[in-house]
Amino acid sequence: MIRLLIVCSAYIAAQMMADITSLRIVTIAGLSMDAGTLVYPFTFTLRDMVHKVAGAAAARALIITAAAINVFMALLFWVVSQLPPDPSVGPQAEFGIVLAPVWRIVFASIVAEVAAELTDTEIYRLWVERVTTRYQWARVLTSNAISVPLDSLLFAWLAFGGELPAEVVWAIVLSNILLKGATTLISLPGIYLVKESASVTTELPTSTNK
Repeated sequence: MIRLLIVCSAYIAAQMMADITSLRIVTIAGLSMDAGTLVYPFTFTLRDMVHKVAGAAAARALIITAAAINVFMALLFWVVSQLPPDPSVGPQAEFGIVLAPVWRIVFASIVAEVAAELTDTEIYRLWVERVTTRYQWARVLTSNAISVPLDSLLFAWLAFGGELPAEVVWAIVLSNILLKGATTLISLPGIYLVKESASVTTELPTSTNK
């Protein structure tokens, strides 16, 4: 239970940090990407860990909860940026410049997150129920191989399509997929850090966890 709470907290924290840092476009190794890509990919394996311990329904609830928290966070930042500053302190314009939400990016982030993470949940569930409960690394790689490109495409085009040149948007898509794929490989061992509940999966006759 303690591990589950830690993983859920880490998932929501990573989602929040990703949404905040996605407001900045950076260049790494010559590739353009939103800075949220540095932390967001870890959420896919964290989601898989929650799914493993608590099941698909819990994973779906976590995804929707994280999305709701991110919407509330954006609204809170907007309200705070609109409130009059204390004259004795100064204009404090930096807060609004840095944290006031860009609503198109907020919308793109949340839509991409929910769509990709729910897709990840269903692929993971189908793999466990219809294929095998063996080879836990395979279920993570399979679900991420579909959800990562989906997330990258949705976010980049919803956030920047029509605003940036098409080649820049495609560069962001490519860099997102590459970095998220690399992060999947790095975070993959995390799936073995939590114990699978016997009630979560439909055990196949010859299955053993590896």
